[in-house]
Amino acid sequence: MTAIRLEGVSKRFAGFTAVDALDLTVPDGSFFVLLGPSGCGKTTTLRMIAGLEMPSEGRILLDGEDVTELRAGRRDIAFVFQLFALYPHMNVRRNIAYPLRSRGVARAETARRVEEVARMLRIEHLLDARIGRLSGGDRQRVALARAVVRRPRAFLMDEPLGTLDAAFRELMCEELRGLHDRIGATTVYVTHDQIEAMRMADLIAVMNRGRVEQLGTPEELYHRPRSTFVARFIGSPAMNLLACRIEQDAGDPVAVLAGVRLPGIPAPAGTAEATLGIRPEHVRIDDTSALRGEVLAVEYLGARQVVTVEGPFGLLKLRAPNRLALAFGDRPGLAFDPGRVVWFDADGRSLATARRREAAGG
Repeated sequence: MTAIRLEGVSKRFAGFTAVDALDLTVPDGSFFVLLGPSGCGKTTTLRMIAGLEMPSEGRILLDGEDVTELRAGRRDIAFVFQLFALYPHMNVRRNIAYPLRSRGVARAETARRVEEVARMLRIEHLLDARIGRLSGGDRQRVALARAVVRRPRAFLMDEPLGTLDAAFRELMCEELRGLHDRIGATTVYVTHDQIEAMRMADLIAVMNRGRVEQLGTPEELYHRPRSTFVARFIGSPAMNLLACRIEQDAGDPVAVLAGVRLPGIPAPAGTAEATLGIRPEHVRIDDTSALRGEVLAVEYLGARQVVTVEGPFGLLKLRAPNRLALAFGDRPGLAFDPGRVVWFDADGRSLATARRREAAGG
């Protein structure tokens, strides 16, 4: 196992900054996910950790050792690519064994370790099969086995499930997390799929334009996003973001949404405007509420339904039990769970986070 530290790491390509002054620590033994949209810098960051790209500035440390100038082959890190990168002229056994044979590991030890990792990934029955005859899921297991058999200091994975269908991705998410827990190695995993990230990660770094928007556990990112970018990116459907006016009532701040006061909702002080964030499952139907909208769509999801409502506040989504009969054109009343509201300022930053920083002196 190993801890990974990036200190002020930047990467520029012909005037374009892909990664900008990144400070990041991957704890020893963690399953760490770099999450973000295409072009946010997550794959470039992974390639710099691997030694496949050199940073323009900054340092990369593995267990305190500065490896910034070391080439990839000297970092003892296994890289799993999206497109498998297997040798088609070799069978499964020889593909898995290749890293050990290239390092001169004894034949008996190589055979033992290949059998061991094949059992771990449940592909022992495929050891003599040709690569071209394998399914996408089995090829991915072979690629993982070839990485694991080396027993490297860390595993780096660049969207390894991107080519698999939905059913295989769900299965492989479970298997990857289970494999990580069994071997206990530090894993850095890149994806644009927030569902993959939420299923597997101990920690997630949400990246945007070469910087980390927020680092935290899946629960922290979901319930306490520090920016509207994170609020929109995490969750399916995403968090509702609604522009509110903040008025004073006997000296107390009160949120007003589309001309309707929101009783019981704790509003931020010291501002005239703010954005209210609320997850769809924390919106409920309340026929006594003055806040109303028109149902535009109802999506059936088994025990639940996702309802899209339009009103003077814009579009809003809510999760509701299927026992509630809602249809296109209905005008239900809407209410929010007061304890689940998150407030953002005009720059899209969490007001709670900004005020904690002010209280701490910067």
